[in-house]
Amino acid sequence: MNILKNALLATTFIAALSAPSFAQEAQQTPDPMAGHDMSAMGGSETSVELPEICRSAEGMAGDMAMSMDHEMDQAHMDLMAGMDETNKQMMDAMMIEDIDVAFVCAMIPHHQGAINMAKAELAHGDNQWAKDMAQKVIDAQEQEIADMIAWLEGEGANE
Repeated sequence: MNILKNALLATTFIAALSAPSFAQEAQQTPDPMAGHDMSAMGGSETSVELPEICRSAEGMAGDMAMSMDHEMDQAHMDLMAGMDETNKQMMDAMMIEDIDVAFVCAMIPHHQGAINMAKAELAHGDNQWAKDMAQKVIDAQEQEIADMIAWLEGEGANE
């Protein structure tokens, strides 16, 4: 179970930024957001507090390489599959100059990452509630991706 928790946490950008191993780096590296007004983000919280059950025993006490020290089964490899690529796409899209287009473009791989994880749950999970949730995620995220692509091809192309 700890492998799953590590894998889920390791694949989320926000969780990675709040990990203890990054905290030390952050003290040595200037904050790229320093001096920027973040009040428009709806408060100072930029991540959700995960329930205790979602935290690894190590508290994410290392980077992805440390998480990979343990042999992963196929279910966990499938859960993580595609996250590297979608995270790279998301980060690249965030650099687009127009903020509206950057947001929508970054959300597409973000949603695809959720779909990838949900498909792994459907393939390997054994809890019906979790499998039903995975299907809901797929249905909702696929529709939202279609909506975002349509916007990008229409109004977004004119931004």
